[in-house]
Amino acid sequence: MTLSQDDFWPAFLESVRSSVRPQQFETWFRHLKPKEVTPESLVIRAPNQFILTWLRDNYIGTIRQAAAAVSGFEPHIEFVLDPSLAPPIESEPKQVNAVDIARRQGFRINEHYTFEDFVVGPSNRIAHAACVAITEAPGCTYNPLFLHGSVGLGKSHLLQATCHVLLQRFPDYRIRYLSCEQFVNEFISAIQRNDLLNFRERYREVDALMIDDIQFLSRAERSQEEFFHTFNALYNSQRQIVLTCDVSPSEMSGLEERLLSRFKCGLVSRLDAPSYETRIAILRKKAAIRGIELPTDVIEYVASRISSNIRELEGAITKIVGYASLSKEFVDLSLAQEALHEPNPHTRTVAIEDILQAISRYFNVRIADLQSKKRHKSIAFPRQICMHLARSLTNHSLGEIGGYFGGRDHTTVLYADTKIRDQAKVDNQLQRTLTNITCELQKVSTAG
Repeated sequence: MTLSQDDFWPAFLESVRSSVRPQQFETWFRHLKPKEVTPESLVIRAPNQFILTWLRDNYIGTIRQAAAAVSGFEPHIEFVLDPSLAPPIESEPKQVNAVDIARRQGFRINEHYTFEDFVVGPSNRIAHAACVAITEAPGCTYNPLFLHGSVGLGKSHLLQATCHVLLQRFPDYRIRYLSCEQFVNEFISAIQRNDLLNFRERYREVDALMIDDIQFLSRAERSQEEFFHTFNALYNSQRQIVLTCDVSPSEMSGLEERLLSRFKCGLVSRLDAPSYETRIAILRKKAAIRGIELPTDVIEYVASRISSNIRELEGAITKIVGYASLSKEFVDLSLAQEALHEPNPHTRTVAIEDILQAISRYFNVRIADLQSKKRHKSIAFPRQICMHLARSLTNHSLGEIGGYFGGRDHTTVLYADTKIRDQAKVDNQLQRTLTNITCELQKVSTAG
């Protein structure tokens, strides 16, 4: 390579800087250092796995072009971890009560909405890592951060967890955490009181602005103008901005393009519905917070029944524990099944006919055989899965379900339901099969 490492690296960074936005450079490249620079290889040190993965997945072309422009060669690009490059932070958060500080600053956070009480899984790992990184370098890393996903997936939890740590590390940090609806209402009140100056000072002089459900800004055109200038004031002074929404910026409607472009200029991260394993971990965590211990089969039953919403998982625990308290019985699988007998809103319109068609396709058996008296294993097993799903996803009684399968009595249906449920606990392949078919049926139900 024609340049030494000391000469190459500043020129390389300057080339990268000229091809990306300033905030992108500050977020992804500012903390990088070289490890090896040769005509054949460029090895770059990154401060954490999140930045390393993001560079490799999104900026490898930019890096390769910059290296070639500076050196005249096209080296192989590699990344290695070097945690020593991370920005310096306090070794331990100060022992302060973030909830009390938040209250004194005029907003409320849930004492249980912390990073410790947030269950990390494949569906939310990037969003969680980004929020943790913000607490290490607020205003510098992932600014703005835009979290999006359906209701009940943990967006508000992550926002409040970020507030917890920021207030613990920096007790004098000024934070405004609120809903978009509250922002709009305060703006309207300020107009009515002719008090816009104080309103602007309250929002443009904070160290961090956290707004939930920013999609509601589309309803208020004048509020968009105010938020646009507030956003610019905070962004230009490197104050942290975190927004949540039910859809990504590219899917939002009714917002000015200049606002949408600003939402996209930082990190946009999606939260998806939790996997079966993550749902089990969430249920255990929620139960532990309440100081109760639920049997494993009850947790697995709830996790298999509710697949799309963390709030519904928590609600199921409340319902089961409340049912046990009122009936003065111990919590076991039969009590949980009785407490949650009503299908959840996402599955109440599933029809047994849809279940039959799904099982017929999945196991390549005829619907007529599923409803026949045949007892061959290749038919009996799919039939038992049909009965189990009908028991879980519909509001039909055991007798009504049996009527769909050749007039079988309720004890046969109960036996099939129990058998499949017990087998799924020890057979991961069967559990995945049930989850896949359930998701397919719920999509059909929603579409219908």
